[in-house]
Amino acid sequence: MLNLLATGAHVAAALVVVLAIAWLGAIAARRLRQPEVIGEIIAGLLAGPAALALLGHATFTVVLPAEIIDILKTCSEVGLILFLVGLAHKLRIGARQVPRGTAAWVVVGGIVPALASGVVFACWIIFAGEPGERGGAPLPAFLMMCAVVLSITAVPVLARILADRGIADTREGRLSMTAAVVIDTVGWLLLSVAVALGAGRPDGVLRAFAVLVGGLLVALAVRWALRTKAANALCGRWPAVTAVLLAAIALTVAFSVEKAGLTDIFGAVLVGLAVPPDGPWRKIVSGVSRVGRALVPVFFVVTGLTVFATGLGSLPWVLMLVAIPLAVLGKGGGSYLGTRLAGEPRITAAKVGALMNTRGLTELIVLKVGYSAGILTLPVFVALVLTAVVTTVMTGPLLLFLDRGAGRAQPAPVPVTVESLDGAHD
Repeated sequence: MLNLLATGAHVAAALVVVLAIAWLGAIAARRLRQPEVIGEIIAGLLAGPAALALLGHATFTVVLPAEIIDILKTCSEVGLILFLVGLAHKLRIGARQVPRGTAAWVVVGGIVPALASGVVFACWIIFAGEPGERGGAPLPAFLMMCAVVLSITAVPVLARILADRGIADTREGRLSMTAAVVIDTVGWLLLSVAVALGAGRPDGVLRAFAVLVGGLLVALAVRWALRTKAANALCGRWPAVTAVLLAAIALTVAFSVEKAGLTDIFGAVLVGLAVPPDGPWRKIVSGVSRVGRALVPVFFVVTGLTVFATGLGSLPWVLMLVAIPLAVLGKGGGSYLGTRLAGEPRITAAKVGALMNTRGLTELIVLKVGYSAGILTLPVFVALVLTAVVTTVMTGPLLLFLDRGAGRAQPAPVPVTVESLDGAHD
């Protein structure tokens, strides 16, 4: 019992420190006129190396032992899942305002050129890279892994940027989020294929598709259950209990999907889309999402503590100079082109391109999977980590620049005088 209390107090203290780090990062970002989530990401990535440098490895493991970090990681995943339930629910509410044909063009523009840019990056490493950068992974696995990495859009980070800027319900916000969810679902499936090819187990591909179909069936079952009279009566009479039950359903589905081989993000999005878009459900989902949003910063800091605490080695500048332009051109340029082909205005297409270029921690997770599977070498891993950070940091300034440009493009208001009013009545 005493050990349990001590562990709980340790976790609570760690959460306070983690949230304080994220809060300081958000304040710094706000002063630099960046979205708060950018500051949370950078502060989180720096937390691990900074803690090691200040405390030393021995003291670091005492202050944050492995079991405490594991609990913090679980808390971060819970927060991410609950936040994405609310985000997906908002997507469903606004889905009728985004024609499927338009969304399809944005998806195609956001994924096909980006996949191609990843293949070009892999080919550059193979034919012009330094010895040792290619590694020993099978060629198909290496090509597909690089393609997936440069095609990813970070749904959680994009969601926070949209929320921080108050543009989640705008045309560009709905288009970018809808396309990002579809693209990331495809990306996780392709990641499963890459890992399976790298390990020489093609049956992993079939398993990934089986999990996808099973998740869709579970979402349909949840949708049917929440539309029953009993569920609506519970929602109206005991909203707090309903919110807890909805959170439990979302966590169960998300963690089950993750255990089966796909990302828990996919499971969270499925549950959010299954919740009815009308009636008292909006308030229920909003409460669940608020709890998740409060915990999302833990996700960033825990990643810094677990992934980057051991250091990144020397910086591969040449790889970065090749990867960053390819990433921006493939993802941002492709999304702009797809949005324009859908018939959207230039300013909307430009904003969609800037938003879709946000990679954030989703790419970092994908990179960690590729590196752990032995498909990506350390120099490639480091170059693509920094590419993810740079392209995400670009989003805020690009949106600010586009907003200012749109403001300058507006015609100046015509001054209203008494004579002009009299003429209008004549």
